[in-house]
Amino acid sequence: MALLLLLLLGAVVTVPLGERLGLPAPVLMTLAGIGMAFASFVPDVDIPPEVILPALLPPLLYASVQRTSWRQFAANRRPIFLLAVALVFVTTAAVAAVADAIVPGLPVAAAVALGALVAPPDPVAATAVAGSVGLPRRLVSILEGEGLFNDVTAIVLYHVAIAAAVSGTFSLPEAFGLLLLSAVVAVVVGLVLGWLTIKLMGLLGDATLQVGLTLLVPFVSYVLAEELMGSGVLAVLTTALFLAEHAADADDVLGRLTGRSFWEIVDTLVTGVAFGLIGLELHSVFGTADGRELELVGWGLVIVAVVVGVRLLWLLPATWLAKRLHRRREYDEEIPTNWRETIVMWWAGMRGVASVALALAIPLETDDGKPFPGRDEIVFIAFAVIMATLVFQGLTLPWLVRKLGVRADTEAEQALERALAIRAAKAAKHRLKEIEDAEDFPEDVQERLQRAAYDIGARISPDMLDDERREAYAQRAERFRTFGRVQRELLSAARHEVLSARSEPGADPEVVDRVLRNLDVRSLR
Repeated sequence: MALLLLLLLGAVVTVPLGERLGLPAPVLMTLAGIGMAFASFVPDVDIPPEVILPALLPPLLYASVQRTSWRQFAANRRPIFLLAVALVFVTTAAVAAVADAIVPGLPVAAAVALGALVAPPDPVAATAVAGSVGLPRRLVSILEGEGLFNDVTAIVLYHVAIAAAVSGTFSLPEAFGLLLLSAVVAVVVGLVLGWLTIKLMGLLGDATLQVGLTLLVPFVSYVLAEELMGSGVLAVLTTALFLAEHAADADDVLGRLTGRSFWEIVDTLVTGVAFGLIGLELHSVFGTADGRELELVGWGLVIVAVVVGVRLLWLLPATWLAKRLHRRREYDEEIPTNWRETIVMWWAGMRGVASVALALAIPLETDDGKPFPGRDEIVFIAFAVIMATLVFQGLTLPWLVRKLGVRADTEAEQALERALAIRAAKAAKHRLKEIEDAEDFPEDVQERLQRAAYDIGARISPDMLDDERREAYAQRAERFRTFGRVQRELLSAARHEVLSARSEPGADPEVVDRVLRNLDVRSLR
């Protein structure tokens, strides 16, 4: 328990520390875990492998999906497919072939399992690192899509390979059937659970209860799909995308603010714990070396070179192909536009939580009671890949981004922001006209309402105004700021007075909290 609390504290502290040092928080948390792993006062971590995936992946995946949408995935299905599905298969095959050649006595099925568990880049690590170094949004979108979908492909491949290694038999039609069944079951579970969640949210009504329900939903989706022989990862992904598309209520301001704040906290804490555990597990992995450290490190470095090299060799032609096909489409796909962005995408392919969980979940024995062939070697090599890609690439990615001059397209983002501001102002004006046609306002009230409708867009993007209007808006904004500052002081005095009443004799805390909540909501508005 003390170790878990220490990891949670580290998850919170590494965020501002990483911003100050210009380093990704997941990488710092992994380094902290490594430091704790070799400290004498820290006990060995012994987490059941079957607990890691269902405990960590559902909330991390759900939080990641909140930053994207189904339409974004649909528009970028081709580049995501090339990375999330095709590249996973190619990496698995390449790693399996090399591992089978260099590791004595390693069966083909076990080599394929090794390839599958090191094939998928980690969605949490990639997006956390990419977001912290200011990459263009289209690259972050591709990394998010790759990270979310490649886990599905890799985990199914992993389960097929493990089943073949444990039983000693393999059937290609059976493996393909398992892949298809896993996907269909996951999608059905995800859609049904998403629909039920929306119905339950309507019944609950209260924002606090709705947010609590969203915390349970990813775990239920994952576990239910796994119990029905489906992909838990794909089920969570489907549920989250369904909810993101259908559960939005434009007027639920408090629910949206509460939910976003809650999931940002969950994402920060779970991410920190996950990457801290990666570092802590390193101590146990070294215990399996048994005097063969140099030999195992050599094998690990070879597999690292294969994983990193295959990604580069695949990205170069895949990006070229995506560009060629992109010219024939009527809409824009989010693809790398030059070789610099392709290099950054290559270097952002870090391994993380899923690879750790899959490596530790390898069975100890086969069906005939013999030790699982090459288990110690697979676990050691897997951690070598994770450490090399997560720590080394994660620490050097900010430097590489600066060196190549890859930056977010701020002009495009500002143009989109300006266009949305104009749409918002037009919608407000149109609604005001409808209200004015139905109701009769005094002239001064009507003038204030028209100015307020126009100011809605100006608050979002002042650049939409010409110089004269911008100056007039700036003067009004300054008056509003002064008014808002004084109003905040008034509300603060009111809150202090109400809060002090909580400790007075005879005061009902529930009534005090209800009044305080009303003042808090007024403060938000």
